[in-house]
Amino acid sequence: MSTGVEGETNGHALKSTRHTEITKLDRVVIRFAGDSGDGMQLTGDRFTSEAAAFGNDLATLPNFPAEIRAPQGTLPGVSSFQLHFADYDILTPGDRPDVLVAMNPAALKANIGDLPAGGTLIVNTDEFNKRNLQKVGYDADPLEDESLDSYQVHKVAMATITRSALEDTGLSKKDAERAKNMFALGLLSWMYHRPTEGTEQFLREKFAKKPDIAEANILAFRAGWNYGETTESFATTYQVAPAKLNSGTYRQITGNTALAYGIVAAGQRSGLEIVLGTYPITPASDILHELSRHKNFGVTTIQAEDEIAGIGMALGASYGGALGVTSTSGPGIALKSETIGLGVMTELPLVVIDVQRGGPSTGLPTKTEQADLLQAMFGRNGESPVPIIAPQSPADCFDAAVDAARIALEYRTPVLLLSDGAIANGSEPWLIPDVESLPDLRVTFATKPNATDGSDEFWPYVRDPETLAREWAIPGTAGLQHRIGGLEKQDGKGSISYDPANHDYMVRLRQRKIDGIKVPDLEVDDPSGKARVLALGWGSPYGPIGAACRRVRKLGLAIAQAHLRHLNPFPANLGDVLRSYDRVVIPEMNLGQLAMLIRAKYLIDAISYTKVAGLPFKAEELQGVFTDVVKGVSA
Repeated sequence: MSTGVEGETNGHALKSTRHTEITKLDRVVIRFAGDSGDGMQLTGDRFTSEAAAFGNDLATLPNFPAEIRAPQGTLPGVSSFQLHFADYDILTPGDRPDVLVAMNPAALKANIGDLPAGGTLIVNTDEFNKRNLQKVGYDADPLEDESLDSYQVHKVAMATITRSALEDTGLSKKDAERAKNMFALGLLSWMYHRPTEGTEQFLREKFAKKPDIAEANILAFRAGWNYGETTESFATTYQVAPAKLNSGTYRQITGNTALAYGIVAAGQRSGLEIVLGTYPITPASDILHELSRHKNFGVTTIQAEDEIAGIGMALGASYGGALGVTSTSGPGIALKSETIGLGVMTELPLVVIDVQRGGPSTGLPTKTEQADLLQAMFGRNGESPVPIIAPQSPADCFDAAVDAARIALEYRTPVLLLSDGAIANGSEPWLIPDVESLPDLRVTFATKPNATDGSDEFWPYVRDPETLAREWAIPGTAGLQHRIGGLEKQDGKGSISYDPANHDYMVRLRQRKIDGIKVPDLEVDDPSGKARVLALGWGSPYGPIGAACRRVRKLGLAIAQAHLRHLNPFPANLGDVLRSYDRVVIPEMNLGQLAMLIRAKYLIDAISYTKVAGLPFKAEELQGVFTDVVKGVSA
């Protein structure tokens, strides 16, 4: 801790000259909350970008309503963005905010329960009028009674100050007030010694066609920074040093962007055209948006009229020799199920991305859940097995997408990739890989007849003896005329067959192909080697499970952690791993779907801990669960 020292600029466009007490922290969790029209997602994203540029490790949790525009100032319309940044490697966006920025009474009421006693509360007082208070059920102004006495409250008239800063711009009062989110960003940037040049440059580029709006936002941003610099209400500022991460080039990335980049990389490493046939659906739409920007890498994106048409185009592209991809969420998977089954029968490569959200039906479009596992495993008619992969974090989405493409191409099969809303919209630093280190995904197309009876014919279901993948012939190749379709195929020849023995053989053969897919063994994190309890997870609970295990170990208790990327087939050593622990705890954001599969396949009496609240697990709740189980085993 130091006092009376000029703040380090680190490339600041604005320099601090005020003498404040500077507290050095190893981590901070900040939550911006306001009306869905207040720009909280943009504000949080910009603060995140500056934290990433500064070199902090970080994780984020955007949370916004499904309605395009909920009634202003109401609880359903509250939008928030939480950022956890630190000088060491972190796993979650944080359980509770250390700092809450509330832009109106609704934001305060929706989020104050998460702010711990002693936390910092920054409130936009301009919105705390009688009408807005009544909208959310406040009988009295919480800023005037004693209900917030346990917090460090800073009352700031953000809209008033922003209007004053922009009065010479010629903007209307309403338009000027829209920039108050940039005022809040400027104030927080001053509090935490964040660089400012990047944000100003971003605003100029974002509003390049409206330079007056760009300059207004920059003025509001500077006004927030200057308010912190000149007011006496903030006696302390804070510094969080850069994290010590592995050497390399990093960038901030969201899960959806990482998936898109992984698909692009798969196209480059395979030498195939990428064809995305899709229909926009929350929270998967950004995959389409991102891939549409990369036509120069041989990517074709088609926004179809519906989910069924989208996957049909993708599968048709694969038939034509491209890598077909489709993206959706749970309701779309239901519509695509028949075509996924067609992909199983025709044995063509296809990557199907399911960004899971709360269900059933339309459910909670903007909230996270991981309840599509059994749908992915069994949600088609007949015996229709497909490989299933689940990334564990936003950055891991890149590797998961490449891996999904590898399996689809090598084994000639649709692959289901299960992301979820928390991963899709969350962000973290991503170590940009060396392209040459990525797997070689090149495929060999059939070029000559292959009939095993000596005839001069092409049989589409002649298989590779190791992978059981059938040969892939591009339509129009001379001498390789063939027919595929949804009816059962005769082994080898591929002609339509209703023979009972052939059908039994082909069903078992398709299952054997999926069961034989090579996936890495499951790795177990058991530092002491003495753990008797294993925490097993899949998908986005990886972070909370890992953070909870760290906390349990700090209490002097031993616990092991393992995380599944491959859910079908399971890693070959999974059974041995499970049987080597006395108890296995499986946290899931569903009602126990992985636990059901584990119990059925390995006869392990796993402890299922579930949550379906539309929000990720908190590390503190899992810490309590794990601690109880570990102590119970040790008793």
